[in-house]
Amino acid sequence: MLRRVALHSGLLLACAVILLPLLWVVRVSLLPEPLSYSTDLMPGATLDNYVALFTTTRYGQSYLNSLIVAVGSVIVALPFAAMTGYAFARFKTSGRFGRFAVLATQMLPPVAIVLPVFTLFRIAGLTNSLTGLVIVYAALNLPFLIWILMGFFEGIPVDLEWAAQTDGATAWGAFWRIVLPVSLPGIAAAGVLGFILTWNEFLFALVLSGPQTATVPVALASLQTSNGVQIAKVSAGVVLAVLPLVIASRFIQRFIVQGLTFGSVK
Repeated sequence: MLRRVALHSGLLLACAVILLPLLWVVRVSLLPEPLSYSTDLMPGATLDNYVALFTTTRYGQSYLNSLIVAVGSVIVALPFAAMTGYAFARFKTSGRFGRFAVLATQMLPPVAIVLPVFTLFRIAGLTNSLTGLVIVYAALNLPFLIWILMGFFEGIPVDLEWAAQTDGATAWGAFWRIVLPVSLPGIAAAGVLGFILTWNEFLFALVLSGPQTATVPVALASLQTSNGVQIAKVSAGVVLAVLPLVIASRFIQRFIVQGLTFGSVK
């Protein structure tokens, strides 16, 4: 009995450590700016910060920009990631060197490539545009998505493809009609992870975007003025920024479980 009490007490403490900062941000977002640093629990809740965020700043446009860029980059990257991951999983394309080369691109710090990318995009006329952000995020997320999907494809029994080819399907037909439908949970999980990575990225958005194409992280950073940080508006913006991630996390949790188990079920 004492052991169970200690265990549950530890779990409650861990949950409190994780949730209290988030709840405090929600609390600050509902307070007037002068009361942001008040120690009272809730001295006069208001939605003025949320209203001001959309009426006095460009946060609404930035929110829409983030949605367009995150969804667009996933749509662009997933087909290439699926085909490359399948080639690595089934045909061992390029061997271990090819796999390591793809993974090695993730080891480069973003700050080392952001200036060359900015120079190339400026020459191509892709700075200060959502198209440029979609392209750069699709390229940045592609190696990560390839490795995720490669693991899912390796979990699919190859007998399913052999059976399809015995019935007259080509290798491409087996991939399109058998592998992709079976691996949809894994593809959905990879897509949500790519969405989260793009949604949170700050450096490339700061360098490549402008006032009309800024994303949510850049918009939140712009709330720091000469008079200090507008902490109440920042908190309101953070609450709204976290909502898609909470929804995506709930979505990905179910699909990752399906993706990890569909191979054994089939």
